[in-house]
Order: sequence, then structure tokens, then C-alpha cells
Amino acid sequence: MSKVSRVASQQDGSKMPDGLRSETVLTRITALRAPRLMRSLEFAGTLSALAVSIAAVIITDLRVLGTMSQNLLIPGVAYILAVLGFHLLVRWKAPDSDPLILPLAVLLNSLGIMMIYRIDLAGGEITAASTSVRQVLWSVIALVAAGAVLLLLKNHRVLLRFTYLSGAIAILLMLLPYVPGIGLEIAGARQWIRIFGFTFQPVELAKIALTIFFAGYLVRGRDALSMVGKKIGPLLLPRARDLGPLLLIWLLAMSVLVFQRELGTSVLIFGLFLALLYVATGRIGWVVLGGALFIGGGLIASQTLSYVNSRFANWLDPFRDAQGQSFQLVQGLFGMANGGLTGTGLGSGYPMLTPLAESDYIVPSLAEELGLIGVVAVLLAYLLLVERGLRISFAVHDDFGKLFSVGLAFTLALQIFVVVGGVTRIIPLTGLTSPFLAAGGSSLLANWIIVALFILMSNAVRNRPKLVIRQ
Repeated sequence: MSKVSRVASQQDGSKMPDGLRSETVLTRITALRAPRLMRSLEFAGTLSALAVSIAAVIITDLRVLGTMSQNLLIPGVAYILAVLGFHLLVRWKAPDSDPLILPLAVLLNSLGIMMIYRIDLAGGEITAASTSVRQVLWSVIALVAAGAVLLLLKNHRVLLRFTYLSGAIAILLMLLPYVPGIGLEIAGARQWIRIFGFTFQPVELAKIALTIFFAGYLVRGRDALSMVGKKIGPLLLPRARDLGPLLLIWLLAMSVLVFQRELGTSVLIFGLFLALLYVATGRIGWVVLGGALFIGGGLIASQTLSYVNSRFANWLDPFRDAQGQSFQLVQGLFGMANGGLTGTGLGSGYPMLTPLAESDYIVPSLAEELGLIGVVAVLLAYLLLVERGLRISFAVHDDFGKLFSVGLAFTLALQIFVVVGGVTRIIPLTGLTSPFLAAGGSSLLANWIIVALFILMSNAVRNRPKLVIRQ
């Protein structure tokens, strides 16, 4: 019998052997049930995350006010509906996506809202202008934006077409704070814009555009970057003509450090580029050279720029000026020490004594009331979210998807390390915020878009052509 005849006979259920027919039917049933099981797991995890946050808000109310309030009732209902609506959209548009990504993001987002609400309660009456209410509303907006990404973006590979456009958009976003009339300077850093009464940090969206640009550029040029160079000892250093992109990104990072007075963003941009450069080429020489460039630039900046010098001095000896420049750092350290292993309990600590406790220092705020155990749980949630992003990079089939997912995961990981390392004195303090936790609409918007991209790519990984059987 010819090959065509054998295939035709197998398509006819009556001519298929009983064992093969049973195995094929089982495969078909499993393929149909797998998405339902994953979405049920996602739904259960999302409901659990929402239940934890609702319980935490109720406990905070009872501890601080002595009664249950309705301060977050209306915006909270809108947030819950937005989360459930996003879950339904995932069921429709990405039924084969990773079931853990959404619950982890909802848990972190909800814990951030709870902690910001607790800090707001210490300041008095909750109004529509309170930070916690704005955070809930920004969460709804971010979920809507993430839903729009799922609806409009059919496949992540489409983004490869817009490599250089994404780079141009990233540069424009970073230049927006210098536009007269909308640019805004806060605490000495010029990173914000104000439009229609809303304050926004465009660099948060710029990091996604930069990830698209870096991934697309390295996919196109990685052969020249990885195979050609001069070997010095165990290191294969790049040619002078290939140093252009590295030097350009280094100059961009240094420009952010000098003109926007933002150490954290500078570290994020250059660290992201070096990480993707290493993943694309596998050459440690790029990392050594890039690291040397950045460390050298940082040391020069610490000696010539006063605000960088003060951050290094506070890092080395925070108690030298505990009532002045290092007051925030010292208060955060005292708050974490007060929390100890198990924390003071929700509503029983004093996180409000630390400046910017709801944004830059929300991790020490959580550490004071939830203790080391609570912070470890939060860090594990971050670790799992980053792990899901890296897992996508191993499974996705195209080179651009691999670099893109690694870049997004590394962006989250580096941001978490820089924030937690800064407040615990592992590294100098920077101006980055904790993803999903800290107050700020632009950060929420960018991170929920990253979640949507993770879901989209994981769906592409798991979605396989299903076996069709003719009866």
C-alpha cells in the first residue's frame, strides 16, 4: 500500500486499528480539555489573589478604624470587574496561555493597593484624590490597556517589523519631559510629564519600546557581533566597527544619568542591553567591556555629580546624616527592623514615618507590617513571574520571541533587584519603583502591558495545530 493510501485509510475511523483509534481519540480529548483546565486554574488563582487583598483591606480597616469602611468599595468593585473581564478575554483570545501569569500579577497589584490604602489611612480621611483611590483607578486603566494589547496584537512576531520605529519612539518618550509646557521636575529629577492634570512617567513605556528595539536589532546583527573579534586570553573582544551600538547605548544611559538625574533608569537601560547582547551572542567579552564602561562612567559621575555622590555616601554610611540626606534610608531600615520576622500586623506599624512610603519605599512598608516572611512571599511571587517569562523564552520558536521574552523578564528582575537592593543597602539607592506594588500609574500601565505580552507569547508557545479526525 502506498503512503497516500495508508494516510487515507487512517483518516477513516472504520479502517483505523482499534489501538491507534483509541490513542488518537484520547489525544483529541486531552487537546480539548487542556485549555479548560489551565483557564480553571487561572480563575481559581485569580480569585484567591483577590480574596487575599479583600481580606487584607478589611483587617486594615478593623485595626485602624475599628470598623469596616466603604472607602474603596466603588473603585474596588471596578477593579475586581476589570480583573475578571481580563480573565474572560484571556479565555477567548489566549486559551492556551500560561495560567500562572495573571494570578501572580493580580496578587502583587492587590497587595500594593492594600499597602497604599493603609498608608493613606494614617494620613486621615480617604477622598477621591487619595493615592490609594488613584492607584485602584490606574489599575483599571492598566488592565484595559493590557486587554487592548491582547485584542489588537495577533502575534508578537509582528513587533519585529517595527524595530527601528520602536527605538525612535523610546527616544521620543524619554525626551518628552523636556518639552516646554508638559515637562515636570520632581525631587530634582526630570522624568515626568503632566497632561490634563495627570502626571505620567514616559520612561516606563520607553523600556518596553527599547526591549523591542534591542531584541530586533540583535536578531538581525548577532552573527557579526558573535563570530568576529580579537581574542585576548580567554576573552573574544569585539571589533572596533562593532562597538558603535554599545557606545551609543552607553552614551544614552549616561545622558539619562546626567540630564534626567536618574540613576535607576540609567542602570535599567544599560543592564537590559548588556543582558540581551550576551543572550544573543553568548560572548562574555561584551559583558566585561560593557560592565567596565558603565562602572567607569558611574565612578566618574559619583565624583563629578553631587546627587550621585550623595547617594554613594549615604549607601556607605547612612547614619552620617540621619536627619538630612539619608533620613529616608534610615527610616526604612528602622521600619524593617521593627517588623522583624513576622511583622507588626496590618495597621499596627508606622510605615508612614518614612518619606515616600507608598512609592519608592513600599517594600520596607510591607516588611514592617508583614515581616520578613511576608516580604519573602512577595519576592517569591516576583520570582515566579520572572521565571514564567524566562520559561517562555526557552519554549518560543522564533529568535525574536526568545530575546523579547528574556528582555521583558530581565527588565522586571533587574528593577526588583535595584529596588530591594537599594532599600536594604546592598547597592546605592536609585529612583526605580517596585513593579505592581508602588504607587504610580505609568508603572502599572507598563507592567500590565508586559503581562499581556507574556500571555500572548505563552499562548503562541502552547498553541499547537490540533489533530483532526474524519469520522
